[in-house]
Amino acid sequence: MEIQIVEIEKPAEVNVILGQTHFIKSVEDLYEAIMNTVPGAKFGIAFCEASGPALIRHVGTDEEMEDLAIKNLQKIAAGHSFIIFIRNFYPINVLNAIKHVPEVVNIFAATANPLKVVVIDDGVGRGIIGVIDGVKPKGVEGEEDMRHRKEFLRKIGYKF
Repeated sequence: MEIQIVEIEKPAEVNVILGQTHFIKSVEDLYEAIMNTVPGAKFGIAFCEASGPALIRHVGTDEEMEDLAIKNLQKIAAGHSFIIFIRNFYPINVLNAIKHVPEVVNIFAATANPLKVVVIDDGVGRGIIGVIDGVKPKGVEGEEDMRHRKEFLRKIGYKF
């Protein structure tokens, strides 16, 4: 048995959602969930089958995002995992829709931070143990940090 850390490759401004699902129609249902929530969304999805032909299924509205999804999921190579790369919107805009896709089992990460995926390989299959999202805390937020957080949320339109 081998444990590996897979570093996700992506541009800094791109967000990624990593999860687990259980059925071949997941790639289509995830696509529909995103499009029904954020019309005109730019994204790419890849999904690893865990049986049968065991292919990486993929779809998207943005070729670069779809290529990133395929490339990164080839490195992760864990059965029934999916990865979504999104451009010009945030995971918060689609997470509830994704969680409500009937075959979605788990969401491991939704982030723009540097992301590493901890994978275990038993020689037959691979699974995701967890993720490393970003960096360790550097301290506790103070008054200036609170003010900056509140200003940022208003700047991007999530608070008024």
